[in-house]
Amino acid sequence: MNKNMTQLEAAKLQMFLQSKLNPELVVQCRNRPDECAEIHIGDECLGVVSKIIDEGEMSYSFEITILDIDLEDL
Repeated sequence: MNKNMTQLEAAKLQMFLQSKLNPELVVQCRNRPDECAEIHIGDECLGVVSKIIDEGEMSYSFEITILDIDLEDL
């Protein structure tokens, strides 16, 4: 199995995440071959989704990064 994220995988993940979380989410593959892609809403990068291959099974992990300064105005 290819551990790098493909454009097709990113498109499928985008459709899934849009239907489950927010229709404005965009999944963008990075410019370099990588096992993860970035998750954006507008110009803001929310986090990454990583491709995980373990014992021949594939899954995806979505990690959201929240900075403390983003919470100050709440």
